[in-house]
Amino acid sequence: MRSLLFVPGDSERKLEKGFGAGADVVIVDLEDSVAAANKVAARATAADFISSQRRQTGSAIYVRVNDLSTGLTDADLAVLVPVKPDGIMLPKSNSGQDVQQLAAKLRVHEAENGLQDGGIRVLPIITETAAGVLAAASYAGTSARLAGLTWGAEDLSAAIGARSARGGNGRYTDVFRLARTMTILGAAAAEVAAIDTVFPDFRDMAGLEAECREAERDGFTGKMAIHPAQVPVINAAFTPSAEAVERSQAIVDAFAAAGNPGVVGIDGKMYDRPHLRLAERLLARARAAGISA
Repeated sequence: MRSLLFVPGDSERKLEKGFGAGADVVIVDLEDSVAAANKVAARATAADFISSQRRQTGSAIYVRVNDLSTGLTDADLAVLVPVKPDGIMLPKSNSGQDVQQLAAKLRVHEAENGLQDGGIRVLPIITETAAGVLAAASYAGTSARLAGLTWGAEDLSAAIGARSARGGNGRYTDVFRLARTMTILGAAAAEVAAIDTVFPDFRDMAGLEAECREAERDGFTGKMAIHPAQVPVINAAFTPSAEAVERSQAIVDAFAAAGNPGVVGIDGKMYDRPHLRLAERLLARARAAGISA
């Protein structure tokens, strides 16, 4: 999952455009982008579109449902699970217990619709409440459905009363950098993908590219998008380069040839087991992007 594009679930025009944007994942949104009065209609529109168009897209399809505290989640699942989404995005997740609760609901809906038990994955947004930020470590071992962890700044701003998530230099303030950091660490602890939050200015491609580079450097393996134009920039930033793939394959091959010791030497440089692990992770990302060494 390099690019994950949000598309409002109540707009067939935007759904059609989003499904053709080339994102690794299209997130059909039933939450923030849909007005309260339009929730019921959005479910029907989204379900009909997914059912009729999913074979026309190479993207995985996730649905962002309304969070568990709204009382709307069950109705969202009742309409959308029958059209077999690949995953559910859970907003405002407060801890791993919320993932377990959603997983239990999904198991029931899968059984009722004759679907494979555990086939629908879960991607929670874990930093939209203060409790969620502080519980980032609680996702390890919660469910085999867990596809990754991601974070968001806007809802957290409202939750804590912050006037802005970014300072005058455009960078996140300390509280939001902490939320970002906790997402990376929580994902690593749970051994799942860490997905970076959206870059809201969809006209600023240079800013998006810079933020993608920082995210990839720090351990994120993908980023969410709010506009189709952002998708190519995100895909490029999170696709390992040919040079990086070649270097990583050389490290893996050297360890294998030496019988997997603690340290190997390549061209006068020493590489230890953490370097091997990094190389293996990069090669896994490359394979997922369709790149071979």
